[in-house]
Amino acid sequence: METPGDVLLSGEAELYVEHLELFDVKDIGSSRWTQQHERIEKLNIQAVVSATAQSDEFIKEFFINHDKIRFLIHDLLTTEVWKEKIFSQIMEADYNPKTTFPLYMVLYHEATAVNLLETIMYHRDSCESADDAINDLVDYCYRKLCQLVSRNPDEDDIEFVKGSQDLSAASHVSSMEELEKQEKKLNFDMCIKSLSLLRYVTDHQQSLPLSVLNRLLNTHDLPNLLVQLVENPPWTHRIDGTLYKFVDSKWREISIEDQFTLTKTEGQVWIALYHLLMQPTCQEKYDLNSYRKNTILKLRSYLTPVLLDQLPVLGDMQRYLEHLSMMDPPPAKKDLVLEQVPEIRDNLLRRHEGKWKKMAKQQMKFFFNPSDAEIREQACRWADTYNFDVLESLISDPPKCAVCGKEATKRCSRCQNEWYCRRECQVDHWARHKKACDLMQESQSKVEPQPQLVETTS
Repeated sequence: METPGDVLLSGEAELYVEHLELFDVKDIGSSRWTQQHERIEKLNIQAVVSATAQSDEFIKEFFINHDKIRFLIHDLLTTEVWKEKIFSQIMEADYNPKTTFPLYMVLYHEATAVNLLETIMYHRDSCESADDAINDLVDYCYRKLCQLVSRNPDEDDIEFVKGSQDLSAASHVSSMEELEKQEKKLNFDMCIKSLSLLRYVTDHQQSLPLSVLNRLLNTHDLPNLLVQLVENPPWTHRIDGTLYKFVDSKWREISIEDQFTLTKTEGQVWIALYHLLMQPTCQEKYDLNSYRKNTILKLRSYLTPVLLDQLPVLGDMQRYLEHLSMMDPPPAKKDLVLEQVPEIRDNLLRRHEGKWKKMAKQQMKFFFNPSDAEIREQACRWADTYNFDVLESLISDPPKCAVCGKEATKRCSRCQNEWYCRRECQVDHWARHKKACDLMQESQSKVEPQPQLVETTS
């Protein structure tokens, strides 16, 4: 049943899901691919709206009924391969397009697919519907978690965390350099969401093939990887004595009294560890050698009374670790398992091996160099895709000024998109904002003079 805040009607959403088609890497960025991206984005927004309102999650049902969960995973991996093999070639080619929006849209598509999967894979029937593609999803999440473990904080991270925007410095940054920064931010968010996806897989491990469990425990040694994230959490930064944590896709300043409060991300790590270490099937299958045992035992120092008060179920794990420290673990139960191996990514890499540079040149020429008319048409569709009233209803925090990052109460009267705290910030930002504002204003068929600030209520 539809609710007033819905982005899509039920019948419209089902048509979108039913007619989703797989695109090859070489077709990413084409006009047909772009139209499907906009539909998937609407499906993603509607899935979030339904989950937030705790209403009928009909998007999830349509993906299951039309056997499209595997499609979503395939689509996600295709975009990942494009970013790894083709986007890297574009960045090395000294490419300077009139607008970087088509490129950003492809980068953002991976984030859209991850977010949609995170929303619908919370449910057991969605995990079961993925069938053998669940191995490909596990491998994708593993690669993202490895990126989290191996990343080193740099100056971009500090700017990202504090949300500072130095316009005088930004004026010397090229559009492609700015795009590369945006890609880093998107990728970090996708890594965090991959952690949630992996936790949902561990939640429903009993209904998944045994090969998935073996891949989680022994092929990738997920418990070891999660322990490293507990020891060095990349979603926590301390800058100039102030603690910041990555919460709900944003860096937030944490007060002293809340610094030990468990965030959603931290909770996902502990719940995933609990499932992988405490489930009887996992204990039978996990080859707990001396190295793995010593690594797992590091968790004891983090199981504080404050943590146990927030996640009482971890008390069982604390007792298990105490017993484990005083005994040798039993040998893993080795049954004959016909392991399903992930195929989607490997097939994509084999099919186009040695062709990445040529494909990048073709896409730069035909897909990512749009005419002015195509840019205006895309802006119209973009304005239709993103219903700002619906998106704002999902945001609990007050908007931030596009210039200084302070709490904003005013926004551009033309595009209704950029927010500012005062008139001076809007004037300073106008030179950079004008082009995007003109496109948005034209797409909404409004003809107005120089934009004024509109007072809004929180």
